[in-house]
Amino acid sequence: MELTSTAFQEGTFIPKQCTGDGKDLSPGLQWSGVPASTKSFALIVDDPDAPRKEPWVHWVVYDLPGNIHELGEGTLASEDLPGGGKQGKNDFGNIGYGGPAPPPGKPHRYYFKVYALDTQLNLPAGASKQDVEHAMKGHVVAQGQLMGKYSR
Repeated sequence: MELTSTAFQEGTFIPKQCTGDGKDLSPGLQWSGVPASTKSFALIVDDPDAPRKEPWVHWVVYDLPGNIHELGEGTLASEDLPGGGKQGKNDFGNIGYGGPAPPPGKPHRYYFKVYALDTQLNLPAGASKQDVEHAMKGHVVAQGQLMGKYSR
């Protein structure tokens, strides 16, 4: 699958409006090359360069219906998404998207990963990245990734 954004391209800098230094809007995302067996999608955004053992989780979305192939810019921070799907908690402790806000220094990498699944996860809203990854095991039929950078 191919994951693209209207806000930035693979390996380029994420615009300030999509970060904690700007309006903290989630970037618009689209995915293509979806297998016919797809029942739902999950999206996880994390920062492996965060100064801690585990990557910092910025966004968790799951149970997006298989006929939805995009999320618009500025997705609302609500447990349930219009049209279907749920959002989990990020490592800021909030539901929805939390944009890049790294400590000063070298650029951090932010990985946007979309997963096509052959099932619905049926997790309650507010699930963690770990909950979603555990529930997805054995159900990923395809995935796509987009990496953006940000620094202060």
